[in-house]
Amino acid sequence: MGARMKRYAYLAHRWLGIALCLFMALWFFSGVVMMYVGYPKLTQAERLAALPELDASRCCADMERWLAAAGRAEAPASVRLTTVAGQPRLMLGYGRAGVLALDGATGLAIAPVDAAAALASARAFMPQAGASYVDLVAEDAFSHSRGLDAQRPLHRVAMDDAAATRLYVSARTGEVVRDASIGERGWNWVGSWLHWMYPFRGGALERFWTDIVVYTAIAATALALLGMLVGVWRWRFSGRFRSGSRSPYREPWMRWHHLLGLLFGSLTLSFIFSGLMSMNPFKVLDSGAPKVAQQGRWRADYFALPARQALQRLADGGFAARELEWRVVDGAGYFLAWDGQGRTRLLAAGAAPGRALPFEAFGMAQMRALGGALMAPHRIVEVRVLEQYDNYYYSRAAHTMTGGGKRLPVLRLKFDDPHDSWLYLDPSSGAVVRQLDARQRAGRWLFSLLHSWDWAPLLERRPWWDAWMLAISAGGMLISVSGIVLGWRRLRRRG
Repeated sequence: MGARMKRYAYLAHRWLGIALCLFMALWFFSGVVMMYVGYPKLTQAERLAALPELDASRCCADMERWLAAAGRAEAPASVRLTTVAGQPRLMLGYGRAGVLALDGATGLAIAPVDAAAALASARAFMPQAGASYVDLVAEDAFSHSRGLDAQRPLHRVAMDDAAATRLYVSARTGEVVRDASIGERGWNWVGSWLHWMYPFRGGALERFWTDIVVYTAIAATALALLGMLVGVWRWRFSGRFRSGSRSPYREPWMRWHHLLGLLFGSLTLSFIFSGLMSMNPFKVLDSGAPKVAQQGRWRADYFALPARQALQRLADGGFAARELEWRVVDGAGYFLAWDGQGRTRLLAAGAAPGRALPFEAFGMAQMRALGGALMAPHRIVEVRVLEQYDNYYYSRAAHTMTGGGKRLPVLRLKFDDPHDSWLYLDPSSGAVVRQLDARQRAGRWLFSLLHSWDWAPLLERRPWWDAWMLAISAGGMLISVSGIVLGWRRLRRRG
């Protein structure tokens, strides 16, 4: 490379560093926080543990009445019976059209969820704590998740428990949809809120947030790559400078920036680049492969068995259901029941259910046939029952971005379609719990591995994972801080 091009590379690295080193330092610092305190969320385990057992004697209206009260021409994409403020409530999901809540016992539409109703829901969710109403918000710093869009706006309720928990109650359904302790809220100001550049969320900048994150990450990736090139060019591999060092820099901050860049530059580059990949910039990880339905098309005539009888049969079988889902699997209706420990039971609900008994899971042969039908006419080329996690279907701690328990066993099917698709099917629910094509599997390595090193040999040997992640973060942080000092000095000299 010519002297002029090297000069341009030096200048680009210098001025990109002045502009971006503060962002990079904040990314490394906030990433360490996120290793131990995640963005607030209400996990499935927390939600189920707070629900009472569904009482067959207190519900339920029949499906015809529920659907008539809904007043929708289209069938719901999901149907779920739960409890809100001690009362049975049916949740009808209509995809992007949102969620409609009905009284589970009468089948009537619920009254608007006002402050009093939100307080009642919060008190039922945490009966040992007092509650005080805060306000109604569309979105705040701890509820940016797109998964909450169907539930907005949200009532905020402050609980007087030891953790000073704040509950978020849906103004549409009355459900508690998020909890955030004072510790989570405090740490997230210097954790996820900074890491995901949430200061740019909301208000006039909301529609530009994705572009701001993507282009900042692209520029930071270029900065790290240029830094590695400049560092190698300036290092004397044969012989030494007059000072006796292989680095030309005598000033301590410059010298340390050079040495740290050589030592941690590749890891810093991989961290910034993988963060960019988390945003799937310009849809580079999208193959256009069609998505299969998580469950079959919902039809009311698939559910001849009334919900009241389903709950009674579950109770007779010794299963204390706290939530009930209507599911379509392989062209037939089933109830999927959850208890307070996250265990499930299935119950046939079809036209002639007779005295069908609850069962734990579908057979793997039926799951294979279902997966094959979903991907028809493409052929299955590999079938495997996973009793342990693999590199693409695995569990992380609940507080992490992809955290939460994933059930085993699952059936993994590989297909010969143009996108090299894989399906993971859960026999305990009949659901497709994961669909991956070749680009998405590449994204798993480009983002998840390089950014959080969720590699089984490390995750299974903590604290080695912690030590590795802290070393990467410390190296990147020191490079960034030294860059901030050098940039500040440069600007002062120019001033």
